[in-house]
Amino acid sequence: MWTDNETDRDFLNFEGVADTIAEVIVSADGRPVSIGVSGAWGVGKSSMIKLTRASLAKHQPTDGDEKYLFVDFNAWLYQGYDDARAALLEVIANRLEAEAEERETGVDKAREFLTRVRWFRLAKLVALPAAAMALGLPPIGLPGEIAGLVQDGMDGGLDGDDVEKAQETASSAAAVGRALLKPKVKSSPPKEIQALRDSFEAALKALDVTLVVLIDDLDRCMPGTTISTLEAIRLFLFLKNTAFVIAADDNMIKHAVKQHFGGLENDELITNYFDKLVQIPIRVPALGTQEVRAYLMMLFIENSDLDQQEKDTLRSAIAGQLRESWKGKRVDRSFVSNCGITLKPALLARLETAERLAPLMTTAEQIAGNPRLIKRFLNALSIRMAISTAQGVGVDEAVLAKLLLFERVAPPAAYAALTSAVNADADGKPGILAPWEEAATKGDEFEPDDPWGAVFVREWFALPPALADQDLRGALYVGREQAPLITAEDRLSSEAADLLRALLESPQEASALSDSLKALPRTELTIMMDRVIARARQVQEWGAPPILDACLVLAEADPNQARSLAGFLLDRPAQQIRASIVPKIRPLPWAAEVLEHWGKSPDIDGPTKKAIEGKEKRGNVAK
Repeated sequence: MWTDNETDRDFLNFEGVADTIAEVIVSADGRPVSIGVSGAWGVGKSSMIKLTRASLAKHQPTDGDEKYLFVDFNAWLYQGYDDARAALLEVIANRLEAEAEERETGVDKAREFLTRVRWFRLAKLVALPAAAMALGLPPIGLPGEIAGLVQDGMDGGLDGDDVEKAQETASSAAAVGRALLKPKVKSSPPKEIQALRDSFEAALKALDVTLVVLIDDLDRCMPGTTISTLEAIRLFLFLKNTAFVIAADDNMIKHAVKQHFGGLENDELITNYFDKLVQIPIRVPALGTQEVRAYLMMLFIENSDLDQQEKDTLRSAIAGQLRESWKGKRVDRSFVSNCGITLKPALLARLETAERLAPLMTTAEQIAGNPRLIKRFLNALSIRMAISTAQGVGVDEAVLAKLLLFERVAPPAAYAALTSAVNADADGKPGILAPWEEAATKGDEFEPDDPWGAVFVREWFALPPALADQDLRGALYVGREQAPLITAEDRLSSEAADLLRALLESPQEASALSDSLKALPRTELTIMMDRVIARARQVQEWGAPPILDACLVLAEADPNQARSLAGFLLDRPAQQIRASIVPKIRPLPWAAEVLEHWGKSPDIDGPTKKAIEGKEKRGNVAK
């Protein structure tokens, strides 16, 4: 299996671009710079950020203190739990304070900046009026808890527990505002903001560092969080000794800007907003057939039983060959086999599979060379091969890979026609494909019937191995979560089969089927839940995916299915669980055990634990 995590090991030939970004920051020599790394979902922006950090680290002094101080910030992790703008300010301030204490220099400057940030943060949490926030006035006449917190904020003694307490007592915000607005205004918000910027610059100067802030996953955020983070970035932009590298899909950023300004339709104004934040736009390079083939091969090599040194040798050789692909040099099975590393037959077979799949995975619209989608495809293939091995089905991996690609990319009608042809044949062979596969392999002209005429399908016919004379029943069996694979042995009535098909094809609309599902026998609901959970196993991130809605409506129809769903969720790897699933399942009676298990797991991430614990705390307060 391949994890969907960013990496600082170059599998995508991005190292050259990362080196360029690093060189821009180095060449700036303390002058402020902001760089936007843009690209669609899953193309490798996060990996580009990691590679940039690794490349810039090579420019650190070999002796003495480091020149570049890194701050990694993922706004998506704070969404729904914290104000992204305030969170970014405090992450930066805490990093500077920690570095100052470690170096034993500039401590006063760093703490002054942290104090100002915490005051701004407190003011945000209790909704102080902007003018009062700017004054830094003593909290005369404030209610006890709020008064103490405000005073602590002014004195620099505010910590994480105080911030949480401020949230709980934020109902007293109006009293705070009235008390602070009574004295005569001696300052203004612009002056306080400038003081914050001056304090920030002073801290960087005292430490003699360039702060490199790496912003990631901004395009996963809701518009409000996106804008909040951008506004925090804007506060520090164009200050000396700063560099911001912002990874995001610029189309998603523009959407957030549009929503922020009330549905602004002027594309030029929207573009100008983002362009003022980003001085140097860099787009993640698109992957061509060479890059996709190399990426597939490196993934197979990474998952092999070669030792790490051999893997690194092959990865370096492939990356070097890719950099010269413009000269006509190829990365293929022959090249990898001649890199001086002995490869076992199983790995050679996978490299051959990579060669076959690469052209279609590059051109197919549903994959289009997207690294994340390629990984998900390979993970699905790996799971099905594991099922085949465990159950003794004995499916050929090349056959399964070709069939899985067809399932993922071909028109649904074509896939339904293929499965029907397999089920109709006594030996499970789709003989209908024979003339088309033969013509495609020879390069002859041919005109397949509907629904076989799509461009992808015509190219797929030529992809080895030919399937017309293959018994595909085993391959379809290990991928039986697909609705068209329901056979008479499933003992489903026509009504249940139609409902199951609807659940799998449009899971987000599952609630509309609730009454019909409740009328079905329990035996059919059990079969349906098995099929839906089989599909759900392909999901790698459990926030609130559409397939969860299908699971929930079946669980509502029958308590036995609720227990099955609970067991399935308990078995999910902790790394896959996201905070957004918590409010989705919390009201359900069977969910308590699941939430308790996740809450105790050391591998569940912080935002998810906060979501689980948050309701409990509020419940205790209510009591």
